Amino acid sequence: MTGFFTKKQTQSASRPDGKKLTCYSCGLYNHVQTPKMKPFGNFKKGIMNIGEAPGETEDKRGKQWQGAGGRLLRKTYAELGIDLFDDCINLNAVNCRPTKDDKNKVPTNYELDCCRRIVLDAIQQYKPRVIILLGNAAIYSVIGNRWKKDLGGILKWHSWCIPDQDLQTWLCPVFHPSYVLKGMKQEVITIWKQDLQQALAKHKTSMPVYKEPAITYLKETELNVLDTIKNNTEVAFDYETTGLKPHKAEHKLVCASVAVNENEVYSFMMPNKRSLRMPFINLLLNPYIKKMAHNMKFEDTWSFYKLHGTQVINWGWCSLQAAHILDNRAGTTGLKFQTYVRFGVVDYSSEITPFLQALDQKNGNSLNTVLEYVKTPENALKLLKYCALDSIYQYRLVQIQKKEIEILELPF
Repeated sequence: MTGFFTKKQTQSASRPDGKKLTCYSCGLYNHVQTPKMKPFGNFKKGIMNIGEAPGETEDKRGKQWQGAGGRLLRKTYAELGIDLFDDCINLNAVNCRPTKDDKNKVPTNYELDCCRRIVLDAIQQYKPRVIILLGNAAIYSVIGNRWKKDLGGILKWHSWCIPDQDLQTWLCPVFHPSYVLKGMKQEVITIWKQDLQQALAKHKTSMPVYKEPAITYLKETELNVLDTIKNNTEVAFDYETTGLKPHKAEHKLVCASVAVNENEVYSFMMPNKRSLRMPFINLLLNPYIKKMAHNMKFEDTWSFYKLHGTQVINWGWCSLQAAHILDNRAGTTGLKFQTYVRFGVVDYSSEITPFLQALDQKNGNSLNTVLEYVKTPENALKLLKYCALDSIYQYRLVQIQKKEIEILELPF
């Protein structure tokens, strides 16, 4: 198989020098009957299925889903009104059969990294309406290069239909059929079929379009604009601070943001003078304006200790608590995860996050380095934007949660 691929064909976008993350460096193609297996299917309904890797039967026949797992998938799709090969296009996270001692094996992360460019190229070429990610390998291939912290596996990601804004398609992780076949437990089969039914229906659903939020950056002397927020409304607010807990004297409330609706938000560095903070404090004390936060205990505690004993009046919603009520799986209730699975925004925080992490993560009172970060005006603006987006996504998330919990809103 020497020379089967050209360097241009195999070169990874993430390593354009071609020295790593290529078919050459992976080497699986040297030991298979069907190297770099091509996507297969007529794609009539715009559905793309991404599995793990070809097995022995697939490698011999030169197309995906030819073994027992494929038969189960084809049967289940047919029950849901979808033809696996006529309505879909099929490929794998690794497109050459991985083996050990001539037997099928689970692909390594390195092999998945080497093949990722092929998978992303296929997504760009076919522009699927929905992508079914079958199992851990598919999740790692399509999401793992962008969601780099605490990726987790299928038990964390299944059942979400993600309107991925980068790829402009619905990403729907589900169990791999081989996982379903292992135990054939009724609860696994039920969840799998429910997830597939929900995911396959997305080929009829347009991708949501969200407005770019209007962020107003306030100078410390301009907070009186908060006095114009009308009674009988609700706001989402967020803080960026020098640590997790406010009890040390040296801790500071660095900045805050207030979203007044799904698309408009104010963001400002917290003034040092109490007189300049008063419009914001008055907002928190206003009993006629509902307040929302993601983990309201955090904002409530910091308000009391760093805003002159302010106790927030009229808490209306905590989107963190609501996320726990709706789905209590580990790693799914944080705002960043919720923002991705609900709105398809995979990353708006990676530059800021390291500066918000405590220097001593075992000590809840430890300081972070955010004050060093914001010493330049450019970085201060980045922090304000990050804080503003937190409030906007909180606000948008609450609107979804209220519908899902089917809460009856009473008049103010």
